[in-house]
Amino acid sequence: MAIGLNVPEPEDSCADEDCPFHGSLAVRGQTLEGTVASTDMDKTVVVEREYDVRVPKYDRYMKRRSRVPAHAPTCMELSEGDTVRIAETRPLSKTKSHVVVEVLDGEGGDA
Repeated sequence: MAIGLNVPEPEDSCADEDCPFHGSLAVRGQTLEGTVASTDMDKTVVVEREYDVRVPKYDRYMKRRSRVPAHAPTCMELSEGDTVRIAETRPLSKTKSHVVVEVLDGEGGDA
């Protein structure tokens, strides 16, 4: 099933209703890339993005980071340290409005 993005479909299948590949969740809006910072919640990961902000007073840059909660479909094996691509969706809960659509680099290791 095509989700409207140029990402490969995962090999595993799942019965998750909020999976963009095997369920009925539509993706829309922006796509972001980041690193999985936490996998402690059930079906949710926290994706962290770091970026630099210019401070004009000191003519330097400082690091900022944003942490985005995203739905993790059961067909994707995610661990902390993985680089992932997330896409915007309808609100899934009070804080979740993104879903993981692709694992770009697995640094966490598959154990």
